[in-house]
Amino acid sequence: MRTRLAPQLGDTAATVWTLGTDAPFPGPADLLVLPYMIPAAELGRLNGLPVALVQSQTLGYDGVAEHLPAGITYCNALEVHESSTAELALALTLAALRGIPAAVRDAAEGRWAHRRRPGLAGKRVVLVGVGGVGAEISRRLEPFGVELVRVARTARADVHGIDELPALLPDADVAIVAVPLTAETRHLVDARLLAALPDGALLVNVSRGEIVDTDALLGELTRGRIVAALDVTDPEPLPPGHPLWTAPGVLITPHLGGDTDAMDARIDRVVLEQLRRLRAGEPPLNLVFDADRADA
Repeated sequence: MRTRLAPQLGDTAATVWTLGTDAPFPGPADLLVLPYMIPAAELGRLNGLPVALVQSQTLGYDGVAEHLPAGITYCNALEVHESSTAELALALTLAALRGIPAAVRDAAEGRWAHRRRPGLAGKRVVLVGVGGVGAEISRRLEPFGVELVRVARTARADVHGIDELPALLPDADVAIVAVPLTAETRHLVDARLLAALPDGALLVNVSRGEIVDTDALLGELTRGRIVAALDVTDPEPLPPGHPLWTAPGVLITPHLGGDTDAMDARIDRVVLEQLRRLRAGEPPLNLVFDADRADA
């Protein structure tokens, strides 16, 4: 990042420092850009360091409140990953419905195995989450002619409340999960909601693995009752030998959602705007936790 931004930094001093090493901190720092997808627990290593503002390269901030030291402002990467994650949600949906994983396995074995598979057109899709990622998924689903049912934490015009999910899922062909991980959404998709899905339904998760109860999902997959396409898992990374790897009817990608070749330019724009605001004395961009927050 420093190399990419160097021509635009002017007299701003930029230093590369690896969090968690014995290398001395080259601070004080007005802005610290975190490595992409760094575990939230690593933020505790910033305790006592002269850092004013932390800029994350991720959209989600689960676990940050518990580990961010007092006196540090935290901002997330809003408008960096939403469209890329939505692309993957659509790709996973299409791949799972059209049987692409099975076709790839057949091709690797030199086997021509024609099978009729479901398409996406005309299907009833329940989209759980209508924020940044959910809105981008919704836009990408429009050309496919689906019956889209949008669900959010609270009901509003054209959006169902999350408490309505048990009544909405029995008619769903596809359920896509795109909500942030919070205390309220952990295991939101539990045994009860999974049981509400009809036989043959597809569950797609591009949010956080802990939103789905893995044991309950494994039960449904093992019985062959539903199928799933997961970009995120619980645990994550999914360890070798975990039963999800070999469960029938599951497609797994290793948390690829926001990580495309478009990410660098997008996060660079965020960092440059953050620097501009710091110089101008303006409020930070994408503020999640203020330095003087009450829970610090």
